[in-house]
Amino acid sequence: MVEKKRVVIVGIPGVGKTTVVDKIQETLRKKGVDVTYVVFGSVMMEEAEKIGVKHRDDMRKLPVAEQRKLQVSASSSIAKMDSAVLLVDTHLFIRTREGYWPGLPNDVATALAPTHLILVMASPNEILARRRADTTRIRDEASEDEIVEEIEIAKNMLNSLALITGATMIYVRNAEGKADEAAAKIVSAIGV
Repeated sequence: MVEKKRVVIVGIPGVGKTTVVDKIQETLRKKGVDVTYVVFGSVMMEEAEKIGVKHRDDMRKLPVAEQRKLQVSASSSIAKMDSAVLLVDTHLFIRTREGYWPGLPNDVATALAPTHLILVMASPNEILARRRADTTRIRDEASEDEIVEEIEIAKNMLNSLALITGATMIYVRNAEGKADEAAAKIVSAIGV
């Protein structure tokens, strides 16, 4: 029997977070662990479609007050999910017209009640290359300096989340072609 784990996995766009999460799920399922994977933004998008948003990347163009309503609604839905291991794939911040907006402000983080906070990281060069290769998303162009700044913001926000929630936190490097290694470190860290 596995003690219930609520694992929030974050990283700036292009770190390979989804690839790592896929490997984590595969590993846990092979061990017979009941695992649920949810993408926070997809849950938000379900609500956004009700107000006429057509594409996921258009959500960040909404006024922050509208995004905030979607965010709170999504956290309430996710908090009700029950599984031995709940993996929540999300972002620590979203770049909006109004500036960087926290992806997990206090009330959202508290509702999710994570047991573990994982920051997936990669080098700025790897991130830029992955972003450019991903044709499924509409991303703003970023320089290497901006990527470095985003990584620092992510670290600072993760540190703050750990203080707010009391969850353990780790940084995991997802080097090119080594998603299996990153996933293994995370599975070990969450104690499954």
